[in-house]
Amino acid sequence: MLTRDFLINADCKSAFGDIDESLLWSPEQRAASLAATLACRPDSGPVWIFGYGSLMWNPAMVYDDACTGTLEGWHRAFCLRLTAGRGTACQPGRMLALKQGGRTTGLAYRIPQEDTAQELTLLWKREMITGCYLPTWCRLTLDDGREIHALVFIMDPRHPQYEADTRPQVIAPLIARASGPLGTNAQYLFSLEAQLKKLGMADESLDTLVGEVRACLVPGESSNWPHPGGDTAAT
Repeated sequence: MLTRDFLINADCKSAFGDIDESLLWSPEQRAASLAATLACRPDSGPVWIFGYGSLMWNPAMVYDDACTGTLEGWHRAFCLRLTAGRGTACQPGRMLALKQGGRTTGLAYRIPQEDTAQELTLLWKREMITGCYLPTWCRLTLDDGREIHALVFIMDPRHPQYEADTRPQVIAPLIARASGPLGTNAQYLFSLEAQLKKLGMADESLDTLVGEVRACLVPGESSNWPHPGGDTAAT
């Protein structure tokens, strides 16, 4: 289970599984990426983070405001080959990211200004282990009517683990079989499904994928997954 303490103390070379050395980012690379991202901030107000995956049910960060919202121009896609965390190199799964087109609903978190450096350093350790995402400032419409700029982790299509084919019939068997130190890939998917339902958010493509994955599992196996609350992988 990924917790705040886990993130603080984790050795990225081993805590998430066996990550290819050629893919693993050093602390210096993560720090440089974070600095470059902050240099592009569109305003000087508090930093908002947009969660569309595990950040929705396990943010593991300090925040002083949270609100549901909609991101236009991007959609959820399991387009990241997963070889650590909830998969292995021998039995890779698929992790969630964002691809261009459509729209995505999720949860936005406002980080207290005095905690910005600490919280973003932890967030980079969680999301940017291999530099697979492009941290991007996006305009976000919150459900209470506010318009904000939020930091969003979007898939980098140039990354070696990017997978263009996200058809349910292709990725469902991968998700159904993959597991790693943080749990199973299917557990992540079902936790996302449960959280979206809890928040009243519809995602038809995700529902289709959930159905395909359940069909790949041993009868009765999917009913044993815990409800969201403490488990997570990236995003």
